[in-house]
Amino acid sequence: MRPPWFLAVAVALGLGVCPASGGAQAPADVSRGTGLPPPGQTSAPPPAGSPPAQQPASGQGQQPVFRAGINFVRVDVIVTDRSGSPVDDLGPGDFEIVEEGQPQKIETFKLVRLDGGAAEAAKEVPQAIRSDFDEESEAARDDVRLFAVFLDDYHVRRGSSVAARDAIANFVATQLGPSDMIGLMYPLESLGSIRMTRDREAVARGIRQFTGRKFEYTPTNSFEEQYFQYPPEVVEKIRNQVSLSALRALITHMGSLKEGRKALILVSEGFTAMLPPQLRDANAAMPGSGNPNAYNPAAGIGDPNEDRAAWAAGLDLQQELRDVFDAANRNNVAIYPVDPRGLAGSEFDIDQRVAASTDAQYLSSTIDTLRVLADNTDGRAIVNSNDLSVGLKQIVRDSSAYYLLGYSSTLAPSDGKFHEIKVRVKRQGVQVRARNGYWALTAEETSRALAPPRPGPSKDVTDALASIAVPTRARVVRTWIGADRGEDGRTHVTFVWEPLPRVPGDRGGDGGPARVSVLAVGPDGEPYFRGRAAGVPAGAAPGSAGAAARGARVSFDIPPGTMQLRLSIEGEASQVLDSEVREVEVPDLNGDRVVLGTPEVFKARTLRELDALKTAPDPMPIASREFSRTERLLIRVPAYGPGGAPPALTARLLNRAGAPMSDLAVAAQPAAGAPGRLELSLAALAPGDYVIEIAAEGGPAKELIGIRVTG
Repeated sequence: MRPPWFLAVAVALGLGVCPASGGAQAPADVSRGTGLPPPGQTSAPPPAGSPPAQQPASGQGQQPVFRAGINFVRVDVIVTDRSGSPVDDLGPGDFEIVEEGQPQKIETFKLVRLDGGAAEAAKEVPQAIRSDFDEESEAARDDVRLFAVFLDDYHVRRGSSVAARDAIANFVATQLGPSDMIGLMYPLESLGSIRMTRDREAVARGIRQFTGRKFEYTPTNSFEEQYFQYPPEVVEKIRNQVSLSALRALITHMGSLKEGRKALILVSEGFTAMLPPQLRDANAAMPGSGNPNAYNPAAGIGDPNEDRAAWAAGLDLQQELRDVFDAANRNNVAIYPVDPRGLAGSEFDIDQRVAASTDAQYLSSTIDTLRVLADNTDGRAIVNSNDLSVGLKQIVRDSSAYYLLGYSSTLAPSDGKFHEIKVRVKRQGVQVRARNGYWALTAEETSRALAPPRPGPSKDVTDALASIAVPTRARVVRTWIGADRGEDGRTHVTFVWEPLPRVPGDRGGDGGPARVSVLAVGPDGEPYFRGRAAGVPAGAAPGSAGAAARGARVSFDIPPGTMQLRLSIEGEASQVLDSEVREVEVPDLNGDRVVLGTPEVFKARTLRELDALKTAPDPMPIASREFSRTERLLIRVPAYGPGGAPPALTARLLNRAGAPMSDLAVAAQPAAGAPGRLELSLAALAPGDYVIEIAAEGGPAKELIGIRVTG
């Protein structure tokens, strides 16, 4: 039997809503009720009185076309046969849509088929995701499928995570297409550090390092140190809140990227409202402490006080789950919970001394929380199965073939409330899956939607933001190339490299890159420079006076013009970890004109480190452009003017749209040839992407630096 609290949750959340067969009613899937086409896509409404046009099944690259309008609702519906295969021969006359009990006229109809870009991969390599702008513009395309994996290590046992992570990683590496985008998140990760990517191998590597921590309370960070000595029941409630709030944040982020259907894979063993008496210790760090029931398997059985406590705790969990699936329905995200235990036999280990009947109740209730999230978001719960690959493949099938229906709501709501929709299919023997309604726009949102679009950022700003991210080909290092004046009319080039941080969850110990071999070649194939940049020991990090990191630089003078840079990244044992060839345009910084060299960026965590950077004779710039709000930036800009006199410099901070935010003070160059200098404290900036614009008076010279500020 299930605990009493879950029976109430089941009734309140409407459990038992199953895929409909034939003419049975099924939930409907709606994209926030805006009816607005994706960015860059426009279409005119059909002539008045004209019947809805039935279009053939769309292949990859054919875009669904929809009318625009504030009250135009888009509904995506999955129709499958009894084996789970998509049914693709239905027409608009086979569907009926009812909103708040009123029938609606289907005005647009489309069968969408997506293959993740597999058919187009041979023609064109999908664009790499290097910036927030890339992420938003690519995810918004109708031919792109958007996925995310949430690894809930707080609610997965260590053994379960080890047993299931290869299957999930293989799914990501082999089942997704070239144009598919996917993100990976843990409960304690900042949303600002999450980016949807097409680098499936990087995501798969992160998943293969997944290690569950269910019922393990040893703290791994300062946040957990604050409460790890609380009673386990309190710790579990905190973990529930952390995981579910992070899940809501990820759902909201996915909804901001794409209007259409999105799939979120939740790897979790489910959630529980309370712990059995045998686990209610006084201190989570000391199992059995202060718990008189620690060795009594029968404790709590038939106790009415336990039933009342379970009821109260269940109400809290009910609301937390509702918040998650409400957010998912607002953002058109289908949740696919994956229970890594497979065919689970128990919720607790034998050494936790929980009676078999109590254990069975808790096991059933935790699995049911996963079903609640799936049933209420048009997903599927992959539970009680030792072969996860079957369920995971169905996720791709659900995202690959579905019907897009559109209608103009006769209710014309702009109240910001939830409006119920029911979809019926007249054909017998099919299963219909969709959500049960949509959230109408508020009056304020309606005004914003009708406002003319704002112009996008300039190309300079877009390029600066793109430089924040690391190109996908640079798998193990991040690099920076700077230029200032050299001798005899040449340009002084500086190459800096830093090791990339590991992907989330990667706890490998291969040592990482140790050195980079650099070969600079001119247009005629003659080498300009050949050298090796060996790693700097810990304690002498690039651009920082006390942090522990590694990296190195080399500098050389070459003539202005095109240069080919050939890099070979080597490990401690001289093995080649990566290689890269790139074309670099070396600027001409000579002559009697105003020009700027490449700005050098340094970071400091304290005022003492900042002062050390200011007085250092030749500190090494950093290649990274991601910084914490606790850090300060020091930027040096080589500036040259007529007659050797340095030009005056101005600087300002721009937002990611290129709009000015504030002016920045630039210290005057103390002497000819000395770089200009400016400082920027990041404490007052919210997490996000920014651009620092530096310009020289008396000329068109301008340099832009993209930075990302994290929490």
